[in-house]
Amino acid sequence: MKKDDITVELNAGDLAVHGEIKERERTGVLRSHTRRTGGFDHRVTLPQDTDEQHITAELTDGVLTVNVPKAEKARPRRIEITS
Repeated sequence: MKKDDITVELNAGDLAVHGEIKERERTGVLRSHTRRTGGFDHRVTLPQDTDEQHITAELTDGVLTVNVPKAEKARPRRIEITS
């Protein structure tokens, strides 16, 4: 897949990934065709404790990786004990 074939959107706590897998033109003898083609739409509702400003998406070798970090206030912190 190419970067232009995928859209990642965030709207009111919902992360949506849309795209289209296009059929590649093949030359020569075609023995079998089992690759899926067409459009897809995947939606996920994010938890309340996510940092929506720092969500990143990366496409490497056809694999989309979306990183959704926790908000700083949601991370546990160690409290020092004083005597």
